[in-house]
Amino acid sequence: MNIVTLLPFIVLIGAMFLMTRSAKNKQRQAQQMRNDMHPGTGVRTIGGMYATVKEVHDDTVLLEVAPGVHAIYAKNAVGAVLADAEYNRIVHGIDPDEDADAVDTPVVPDDASSLTEAADAGDGDSSADKADAADETDEKAGKTDVKKIDLGKDDAAAASTSEDEKRDGGTDAK
Repeated sequence: MNIVTLLPFIVLIGAMFLMTRSAKNKQRQAQQMRNDMHPGTGVRTIGGMYATVKEVHDDTVLLEVAPGVHAIYAKNAVGAVLADAEYNRIVHGIDPDEDADAVDTPVVPDDASSLTEAADAGDGDSSADKADAADETDEKAGKTDVKKIDLGKDDAAAASTSEDEKRDGGTDAK
C-alpha cells in the first residue's frame, strides 16, 4: 500500500485522539472542581440555581437553596464552584469594589431641586414659597389656555365624499 492512501486515515485517527483527549481533560477539571467543594462554598447548579453547600458526601451534596430550605443534589449537578466575592455579588448584590468606591464617589441627586436650593437660600425667599407660587401660576395658566379640539370630520366634508370615489382609489385623507 501507498503512504498517500493511508494519510487521510492517519489524520482522522489523530484528530479523534486529540478531541477525546481534550474532552477527558475537561472532565478531569470538572471532577477536581467538584472535589474542592466544602461546606460554606457558593455553587451554581447546571440548572442555573445558586446555593450554598452544607454537606459533601461521596456522590451527593446537600445544598441550602434558601434560608432553611435544603435539597440533596448529585455532585455532577454542580456546574460551577464560585468564589465568595462572586457568589455574594450575584446572590446578595454585595459588590466589595463598589463599597470601596462609594467613599470617594460624590453622590449625584435624582433631581436638580437640591442643587438649586443653596442658590435660592441667598435670595431671602424660601424654596417652598417659590414652589407654591410656581404651582399657582401653572394652575392659572392651565385653566385659561385649555381649548377643546374636535378631532372628528366636518359633516360637510363627509357628505361630499361619495362611495364611487372610494372604490376608484379615492381616500378620505386630505
